Amino acid sequence: MMRRTILLAIALLAAVNLAAADTYPRQPIGAIHYVFHLELRDDTDEIAGETAATLELLEQGVTEVSFDLASAAGGKGMTVSEVSAGGRPLRFAHENSRLRISLPSPSRALESVTVVVKYRGVPVSGLRIGANKFGERCFFGESWPDKARQWLPTIDHISYKATGEFVVTAPAHYQVVSNGVLVEEMDLPGDLRRTHWRQPEPIAPWLYTIGVGRFAVHHADAVMGTPLETWVFSRDRDAGRKAFELPARQAIEFFSDLVGPYPYRKLANVEASGFGGGMEHATAIAYGEAAIDGRPIQTLVAHEIAHAWFGDGVTERDWDEVWLSEGFATFLTNLFVEHVNGHDAFTAALARDRDRVIAAEKKSPDTPIIHRNLSNLDKVLNTFVYQKGGWVLHMLRERIGAESFRTGLRTYYQRYLNRTATTDGFRQVMEAASGQDLSAFFRQWLNRPGVPAVAATWHYDAARNALDIEVSQTQQDDPFELPLEFGIRIDETQPLRVEKMALTDRRQRTTITLDPNVRALVDGSIVRR
Repeated sequence: MMRRTILLAIALLAAVNLAAADTYPRQPIGAIHYVFHLELRDDTDEIAGETAATLELLEQGVTEVSFDLASAAGGKGMTVSEVSAGGRPLRFAHENSRLRISLPSPSRALESVTVVVKYRGVPVSGLRIGANKFGERCFFGESWPDKARQWLPTIDHISYKATGEFVVTAPAHYQVVSNGVLVEEMDLPGDLRRTHWRQPEPIAPWLYTIGVGRFAVHHADAVMGTPLETWVFSRDRDAGRKAFELPARQAIEFFSDLVGPYPYRKLANVEASGFGGGMEHATAIAYGEAAIDGRPIQTLVAHEIAHAWFGDGVTERDWDEVWLSEGFATFLTNLFVEHVNGHDAFTAALARDRDRVIAAEKKSPDTPIIHRNLSNLDKVLNTFVYQKGGWVLHMLRERIGAESFRTGLRTYYQRYLNRTATTDGFRQVMEAASGQDLSAFFRQWLNRPGVPAVAATWHYDAARNALDIEVSQTQQDDPFELPLEFGIRIDETQPLRVEKMALTDRRQRTTITLDPNVRALVDGSIVRR
């Protein structure tokens, strides 16, 4: 007699809110526009800078503004020589990497002022200066998460978004790439070249960057109206184009259709030395040189480009909520993988992310997705903001439906583009799109640490021709509220029957009545596999 089986599968569907704030000292001012003038040389790692920062003074009576700028110590760091406004010198104090500037008079509410800071020094970090893998000297900005202050005077917090410009003077044998659109290149006496880039849309300080080196630059056909550029070291000319251009084109098309138009005037993929992985600098994404091996870099390119929408275009207001960047990019990358490689690749990516979250929970069981008053930015990134954050979005889409989710995602993007956003704002948009109260869902999955551990047993009652199923939550903490799906299959020739259960208690039971034909099929022999 052939032994038949009942296959019992349990799949968890699940998924966030806002709490607290990071500890960065806020000021009653807004950053409007930066113009960064930099002079770079080959005979020294010292840079000379002059930054003109236009600020809005939000309150009446403001008498002082502060910039973040690394103090000089041990032969590195920055030394400020002069601060002025309107051509008049201003009193300043530069201590403990904080540049405090006295304004000439108390402000009027919403008054704007442009402060000019002249400085020089050797960056400790933020601007990487050294040889690439071919032994060629180059310069690359990497200010994540708060290292803009190591080479640029800024209000170095994610919420102070501003438009900006780089005017870089360097030896003429270098090319310079930066944020935004190219304004001017001009050769100067002494074998120097001045390159001017302008970033018309406001971005956070850590997204500002330059890349200075000997590049092979390729201008590909525009993608949906967006210029697509590849900047790689000359000897990686062909390998770099293969690495970047097809995945970038596919990603821009896919994300534009899913979320909304690409938010910037160009996309340059830039090979960089001293990097691992990628860094989503707005319009000039940097990738570690080791990744260039002649093959397309599909998932990394998609992840970094996804940040153009979430992280760069829509930026979290607070470092505690960095999942609004990294969780979104993780989820969107998985959707992109499904788009180009199929559904099996998508479910495999989800399974890998799930396994990473479970492993991370064992090491850090008291860590929610949203940080609690983050003060150490060395700890801003972890598996929870990436993979668990991505799973929250996957579970949210399952809960409210794909169409409502897409509507909410597009609305959220349009509403907060070029602004800062919060988890609470995202929740409100999703509630409006779905018509559901999602507060408990967001709070459970974003503010509460831990993941549920679920076990199940079942018994077939022949008299009733029914399955009695008992589900338990075995984690030590209070039970989660979970939607469960049971997959039931009599044998491999039968379609999967899916039953749902709302799990709210530590232990729950449910009964599923089977088709009358099941008794004849199994002939009294029920085996769990």
